[in-house]
Amino acid sequence: MRKVQIGDVVSIHCIGRLKNGEVFENTYEGEPFVFQVGSPEVIPGLSEALIGMEEGEEKEVFIPSEKAFGQRDENLVKAIPKEALNLDVEPEPGLMLNLIVDSPQGQMNLPAVIVGVSDKEIVLDLNPPLAGEDLVFQIKLLIILNAEENFIL
Repeated sequence: MRKVQIGDVVSIHCIGRLKNGEVFENTYEGEPFVFQVGSPEVIPGLSEALIGMEEGEEKEVFIPSEKAFGQRDENLVKAIPKEALNLDVEPEPGLMLNLIVDSPQGQMNLPAVIVGVSDKEIVLDLNPPLAGEDLVFQIKLLIILNAEENFIL
């Protein structure tokens, strides 16, 4: 039976947990996750865990933060003037934002969490929400999609 290699497109079900057991992802409750192994859109530890798996195989893997969303970077906590954001709601700590930023590659979506609010400033944390977290994934490889099959990424 064929085993997963870098560049393969796969369909998996998975349950992602923090080390304390808190579930942050569960595809069993919806559509499977379809992606290309080794793609930069997928955390490296998940791609690495799939390499060598066969269709139907299940396993649990520990993924350290360095192979997941990286370490927290305090340089990504930024204070900006309140008027720089055009919000439809009153800013408050814990509010998740999806900022649209112009870049040389075009517009990018940048998730951010408000961590502080004063009269003049809003403090944003631009770290990925799971930065600094070690993760545990229960993975089931459903299928390795062949290049000639139709799929949507």
